[in-house]
Amino acid sequence: SIGKMADWDSKLTKWTPAPGSEKTEHTFVNQALNTLANYGHRGLISLERNIAIFNRAYETRGHQYFVTSDARTIKSSADLWITDPPYADAVNYHELTEYFLAWYEKSIQHLFPDWYADSKRALAVQGKENDFRLAMVECYRNLAQHMPDEGMQVVMFTHQDASVWADLALILWAAGLRVTAAWTIATETDSALRTGNYVQGTVLLVLRKRVGDAVGFLDDINADIKPEVEQQLAAMLALDNQDDPNFGDSDYQLAAYAAALRVMTQYGRIEELDIERELTRPRVRGEKSVIQQAIENAVQIASHFLIPRTLHADPNTRADVWRDLTAEERFYVKGLDVESHGELRQGVYQEFARGFGLRDYTALLGSAAANEARLKTASEFKGAVLGGAGFGSSLLRHCLFAVFKTREDENAESGKAWLRHEIAAAGRGDYWAQRQTILVLLDYFARLPTGQMPHWKEDAYWAQVLAGVVRNDRV
Repeated sequence: SIGKMADWDSKLTKWTPAPGSEKTEHTFVNQALNTLANYGHRGLISLERNIAIFNRAYETRGHQYFVTSDARTIKSSADLWITDPPYADAVNYHELTEYFLAWYEKSIQHLFPDWYADSKRALAVQGKENDFRLAMVECYRNLAQHMPDEGMQVVMFTHQDASVWADLALILWAAGLRVTAAWTIATETDSALRTGNYVQGTVLLVLRKRVGDAVGFLDDINADIKPEVEQQLAAMLALDNQDDPNFGDSDYQLAAYAAALRVMTQYGRIEELDIERELTRPRVRGEKSVIQQAIENAVQIASHFLIPRTLHADPNTRADVWRDLTAEERFYVKGLDVESHGELRQGVYQEFARGFGLRDYTALLGSAAANEARLKTASEFKGAVLGGAGFGSSLLRHCLFAVFKTREDENAESGKAWLRHEIAAAGRGDYWAQRQTILVLLDYFARLPTGQMPHWKEDAYWAQVLAGVVRNDRV
C-alpha cells in the first residue's frame, strides 16, 4: 500500500482539469517523472479504492525459489523462461525502481534480508545502441544456456519500429535462439497509459534453441517471408469475430514482424550477413540494414493481404478490386475501414503509409490530432488533390469528387457525367470497363457506419444515390 500511495498521492500526481471530469492522475500515468505546474491530492477516503490491497493466497506444491538477479549471472536451469525485456529505451525501469525504493528500501531489507534493495542502475539494460544490443545478447544467451534442448522461452515484445524489430532479430539470433511461434494479444486497450498514438498489442514470441547450422540466402529468405506472413495472418483472421473483432490492424502488423523473425532466425548463418559486425555497427539515421528491409517487406505484405471485409460482400470481387487499386487507394480504403471501427490513432495511419510505401499522406487527413485522426470526406476534399500523379489521378479520387458534385448539385447526373468524361481523360481507362469497380467504391462509401462516422452522413447518402444512377446507366 505504501508503494500505491506513493504513486497516487505524491507531488507528482497530475491534476486533470477537464470540465465535468476533474480528477487526479497517478504519478506514473505515462511512465515518466513529469515536472508539473500544478498537482492534485486526494483525501484518505477517495484514496481507499486505489491503495487497498486484497491479498489472495494460493497453495503451491513442490520446490519454490525466488531471487532478484541479473539475467546475465543466472546459474540455475529452467525448462521455461518468460521475459519482458526493455524496448529500446521506451521505459526507464531503473528510474521507476528508484522512485519506489525511496519509500520502502528499509522495509525490504528488514523483511527479506537476502534480497538487495538497490536499483542496480549501473547494470540496467538500457539505451538502444551497441551497449543495449550486446547486453541483451548476453542475457538471452545465458538463459538459453540454462535451459534444456527441449526447453522454451517466451518473450513479450511491443514496438512498431521496424529497426527495433531488426535489432531484436539480431539479438535472438546471436543468442542461439529461433522464433517458432508468435501471437498478438491486446494489452493496452483500456489503459490510461495508452491515451494517444500508441501501439495497443503485445506480441508473444515463442523461442527454441536453434540446432544445426543451416545457411540461408537473402533472396530465399525474402521469398519465404511472404507465405509465412500470409499464413500467420490467415490463422488470425480465421479466429477473428467479424462482428466484434479481437485484432486490430496494428496487431496484424506486429504479427507480420514476428512472422519475418520466424523465417530469419531458423538459419545459423546468412551468407551475406556478418552478425557480429551488425550487432556492433553504429546505426546511421536513414540507413536500413538488410534485416530491417526484410521486416519492412513483411509489413508491406501484410498491408496488401488484409483486405477490408466491407469493401464487397463477394470475396472474389473484393480481391479483384483490391488487386487493381493503387497503393494510395488502398491506404484510403483501409483508413476508412479502421475509422469505422473507432480507431482514431494517427500511429495507425503512419503504419499504413509505411506498409503501402507512401512517403506523404497528410493531404488526405481531415484531422491529425491524437485520438482524433481521420481521413477527409468527399465534401472536405472538394477539388483538392485532384489531377496530377498519385492519388489525384486515381479512380477512387474521381469517385470521391463525383460524390461531392452529386451532393453540391443535389443531382446524381452531375456525378455520373464527371465519371463518364473525366476517367478516360485522366488515363484511368474506359468508364464502362471501370464501372464495376466504381460501383464497389461507391457502395463502400454508402455503407460506412454514419453513427460511428457522423461526418460521412451526407456524403454516404449521396454516394448511395450516385451508385443507383451508375448501376442503372446504359450505353
